[in-house]
Amino acid sequence: MPSAIYRDDQRPNDPFADPLDAILAEIALNIQLPPGLHEKAVDRYKAVCRYIERPGSPLEGRVSCLYPQGSMAIDATTSTRGTDDEYDIDAVAEIIGGDETPKGLLDLLERALAGYPVSRIERKTRCITLYYADGMHLDVTPARRLAVKEKQSAIPHAKQSEDASQHRYVPMNAYGFCAWYNDRTPTERRFALALNKRLYEDAGMAFAAAEVEDVPEQTPLLIKSVTTVALQLLKRHRNIAYADAKGRVPPSILLSCHAGHAASPGMGLADMVMRQARWTARAIDQAAGSGRLLDVYNPEFPAERFTDRWPENQRQQSDYAALLHALADGLEAARTRGAQLEDLQAWLREQFGA
Repeated sequence: MPSAIYRDDQRPNDPFADPLDAILAEIALNIQLPPGLHEKAVDRYKAVCRYIERPGSPLEGRVSCLYPQGSMAIDATTSTRGTDDEYDIDAVAEIIGGDETPKGLLDLLERALAGYPVSRIERKTRCITLYYADGMHLDVTPARRLAVKEKQSAIPHAKQSEDASQHRYVPMNAYGFCAWYNDRTPTERRFALALNKRLYEDAGMAFAAAEVEDVPEQTPLLIKSVTTVALQLLKRHRNIAYADAKGRVPPSILLSCHAGHAASPGMGLADMVMRQARWTARAIDQAAGSGRLLDVYNPEFPAERFTDRWPENQRQQSDYAALLHALADGLEAARTRGAQLEDLQAWLREQFGA
């Protein structure tokens, strides 16, 4: 789902001339999935898709389409270095025919994936997860098409510890959401070239100093927009903050949705991190002020609620809003009042663990 190219020629030649932007860019580079691992992730996704549809598979002839969702589909995947747990691949298998219950559909996918050569296969409430020996994991979610409109589907929710009466199908349109996000976050030419050049150099690979449109296929732009890099930093910030937490944490899809709404091509990286942090924090504040829990829906399919499993209570959402306000306020203070470089770097390490 390629997006347009944003011509940020009005910005300085060096998109990281601002010291705060430069420090955040270095952190962002440290959490990027290196080019070689990105290619491996894509290859593994394709291999799993072929396996599900293989001759003799319980799903042979019943998979109408397979497509990526989540971080891989919007170029927001990050490395597992540190405490980050976002090094995953998410795929949707759209299954046609049959009238399986939610549990039955998961059973069917689990049988189709049985024997796949990975470290282990684990059944979850809404997907089947494949774990690889190198730390990568791949979630495959089965879906049933709801409507003729592109990819409006329903996915099973069947927690194994719950009675079957509590199982259900949940509305979903990950494909539509990713198209919406990518349309709102076009490639930003100078930012993309500057950060990708450094990423490839760190990986020991050459990167042609060409126009974005002319970059050869063997050196794809893995980093495309300020919005997405800021989103990666906020996901990292969340992972650090909740590293020892039990239970559910603020979902990535919530942050991705707010990032899409907050997108403003041409902004500096620090400004975009602050904008996204405040966007979510203020949305929580507004909900809490009315005595409600945060309710965020898929802009392409309002029946899908991105907050259906988090937050569970007022305390959960207010705690996260406080963390986001503190991050934005700290960045703003560093920008306006200045800070010793060593002090700033130490504080940022606390926030992002890099």
